[in-house]
Amino acid sequence: QMQLVESGGGLVQAGESLSLSCTASELAFPFTYYTMGWFRQAPGKEHELVAAIARNGHMTYYPDSTEGRFSISREDTKNTVYLKMNELKPEDTAVYYCAADYTADRVGSYYSTTRSDYRYWGQGVQVTVSS
Repeated sequence: QMQLVESGGGLVQAGESLSLSCTASELAFPFTYYTMGWFRQAPGKEHELVAAIARNGHMTYYPDSTEGRFSISREDTKNTVYLKMNELKPEDTAVYYCAADYTADRVGSYYSTTRSDYRYWGQGVQVTVSS
């Protein structure tokens, strides 16, 4: 069973930056077989996909809420995916989760924006942005 562990959360002020990391272990298949995503959940709200990166490391997705401010990347030799968050806003406050979607049967540029497609999830890290 794939294990995902996030790190890097914390408390920052509005306008500041924060970087998150997520490292996978207990992999049944190479890390390169997985599309990776970062989701967040604010109190009382549904999970929201904030970034996704395809297996090829080039195709990425951002919703309007994070486009231009967040950047996702992956380092396959370290089984790690990163999320760099710039110009943080109070509305970015949430628990951030790393998630993995096995997509080896699809083209390398594929990614899903559907939460249920991501089978493996980390425990989450808190990100709090004060105004």
